[in-house]
Amino acid sequence: MREYFPIIAVSAVICMLSVFFVLAYALMKNKKESVGFDRNMKDGELIRRLLKYAAPFWKSFLLVGAMLLVSIAYDILVPIITGRIEEQVKGSFELGTLYIEVAACAGILIISLVCTYVQAIVLQKTGQRIVSALREDLFTHIEQLSHEQLNSIPVGKLVTRVTNDTNAISMMFTNVVVNLVKNLFIILGVLGGMLILNYELTFMVLCFVPFIVLFTVIFRKFSRRAYRKVKDRTTDINTYLSENLSGIKITQIFNQEERKKREFFQKSRDLGSAKYRQIFVFGIFRPVVYMLYVSCVLCLFYLGGRGYIGGSRFMGQVITSGTVVTFYMYISRFFNPIQSLAEQFNWLQSAFASAEKIFTIFDIEPQIKDTPGAVAIDGVEGNIEFKNVWFAYVKDEWVLKDVSFSVKAGETVAFVGATGSGKSTILSLICRNYEPQKGTILIDGRDIRTIKISSLRRCFGQMLQDVFLFSGTVRSNILLRLEDRSDDEIMEACRYVNADSFINKLENGLDETVRERGNNFSAGQRQLISFARTIIHKPDVMILDEATANIDTETELLIQDSLEKMMNIGTMLIVAHRLSTIQHADKILLLSDGQILEQGTHQELLKLKGRYYQLYALQYSKEQIKNVTKSP
Repeated sequence: MREYFPIIAVSAVICMLSVFFVLAYALMKNKKESVGFDRNMKDGELIRRLLKYAAPFWKSFLLVGAMLLVSIAYDILVPIITGRIEEQVKGSFELGTLYIEVAACAGILIISLVCTYVQAIVLQKTGQRIVSALREDLFTHIEQLSHEQLNSIPVGKLVTRVTNDTNAISMMFTNVVVNLVKNLFIILGVLGGMLILNYELTFMVLCFVPFIVLFTVIFRKFSRRAYRKVKDRTTDINTYLSENLSGIKITQIFNQEERKKREFFQKSRDLGSAKYRQIFVFGIFRPVVYMLYVSCVLCLFYLGGRGYIGGSRFMGQVITSGTVVTFYMYISRFFNPIQSLAEQFNWLQSAFASAEKIFTIFDIEPQIKDTPGAVAIDGVEGNIEFKNVWFAYVKDEWVLKDVSFSVKAGETVAFVGATGSGKSTILSLICRNYEPQKGTILIDGRDIRTIKISSLRRCFGQMLQDVFLFSGTVRSNILLRLEDRSDDEIMEACRYVNADSFINKLENGLDETVRERGNNFSAGQRQLISFARTIIHKPDVMILDEATANIDTETELLIQDSLEKMMNIGTMLIVAHRLSTIQHADKILLLSDGQILEQGTHQELLKLKGRYYQLYALQYSKEQIKNVTKSP
C-alpha cells in the first residue's frame, strides 16, 4: 500500500480543489440573478447567428482545415521519433540513422510552419471580410431605427457595438475558433498516439481528464461573468466620453472640470476593477491546469520508472525508456492546448459577450418601416392633410390631440405657439420620423403609410434649427447624396439663399474644410449652408423648423428675399418663433396644448386679437401693430 502513497496524495489534493471549485460554482449559480449574470442568449444561438456570416466563406475554412491537419503532424509525430532516437542512442547507435531521424523532424517542422503561415493569411482575410459584412449590416440596421429608438440609445453605446464589439468577433474568427479546433485535433491525435504506445500510461493520463473538464466548465461560467462585466464597463466609459467630449464647452463654461474628472475617474476605476476580476479568474484557472500537468508528469515518472526498473507488464506491454520519453512529450502536448484554452476561453467569452450585445441591437425591430404593399413615388404635388391625428411620445401624455388641417399644393403654412405645443411634432409626423397613435396623414390624397419611407422623405427638404454639418468640405455638405452637380449649379443654389456672400470669401471656396460639426463656421453660416443643401436637392415640400432661430438680424435680412423665392418652389411648412418671418405665409396655425386654437393669415389673426395677437404684441410695439391692422 505504501508504494501507492504518492498517487493517493496527488489524488487527495486534486479532489480537495475540485470540492472547493464546485462549492464556489454552486454559490455563484445561486446568486446569478442578483448579480445580473444570467445571459439572454445561449451560446448555441449566438454560434448559429454568427455562422450565417461565415457560411459564404466555407471554401476558405475548408482550406484552413486542411492546412490545420497538416500543421499538427509535428505535434503528433515528433514525440514518436524522439522516443525512437532515445532508444537507438541507448542501443545500437548509427549516426546515419540519427541524421535521417533529425531530418525527418526538421522536414515535418518546415511543412508545419508553411501550413501555419498559409492558414494565418487565409484566416485574416476571411475574418476581416466576415466582420466587415457584420459591421456594415449593423450600421445599416441602426440607420433604419426610428428617431424615438435612436433617442433612447446612447451614441457611445452604438459606437462601442460597431467598433469594439465587432473587433472582438474578428479575433474569434481569425484566431480563437481555429486554435480551438487545432487544439482539439492535437488532443485527439496525442491520445491516439499514447493508446498505440501504452495502454497503462494512457489510462493514467485519462484519469486527469474528468478534472480538466470539471475545472474548464467552472472556469467558463466565471469567465463569462467577468467578461460581461468588462463589456458593460467599457460601454459605460465610451458612452460617458461620447457625451462629455461633445459637451466639453459647457463643462468649461460652468467650471465643472473637477467634477467631470472625478466622474470619469470613477468609471475608469470601475472598468479597472472589472478587468482585475477577469485577470483573477484567468490567474486561477491556468495554474490549476498547470498543477494537473505537473501531477500527471509526476505520475508518469513514478509509474513509468517503476515499470521500467521492475520490468512489469500491463496488458502485454513493456514500458521502455523510449516510451517514457515519448509520453513525457505527449503529456506536454496534451496539456499545453488545455492550458491555452484559458486564454482562448477569454477571447471566446469576449466574442460571445460582444456578439450578444450586437445581436441585441439587431433584434430591435424598427418601429417605423415600410408597410406591406407600400409603393415608391417619384414626387408629390404637395397637398397635405391631417385627419383627427393624436400623438404621444409617452403613453397617454398627448402632444397632439385630434389635430385636423389641410395644406394646398404650393401654399406656405406656418405653425406658431408656445414651446411644447406640438409644432415640430407635426413636421416629424409628416416625414414619418414618428407614427401617430390615432388618425391619418395624407399627402396628395394618399395615406403616407402606403408610400415607401425612402421615396417619401426624398420629396421633403428639411432645414432645422440645429444644423448638423459633417466633416469634409462645404461642397460635400451641400451635395450629400448628389454627385453629378457642377460648381455652377452649386453656386447658383448658394446665391439663391445668399450663402455665396461668405463662401466666396473663403480661401478654398467650396473646397473649404469643414471640421467636426462645422465648428469652424458661425451659426448663421451653417444655416445658410443647410438652405443651399435643401435647394440643390429640389424638394417638392420644404420644411423650416425654427430654421432662422440662430440667425442674427443682418443674416435674417439676407434670407428674407430667399424665403420669398423658396415659397414659389413648392409647398412650404414653417415653424418659427420670430413672427416677422411668417407674415407673408398663406396660412398661420396657432397651436396650444396640442390643439389648433386659431388659423388664418397674419392680418386676420391680428384683427381677432386672440392668442396670436398676444404673441405678436410681445415681440413688437403697439404702434407697429396698429399699422399692420390698418393695412389692407
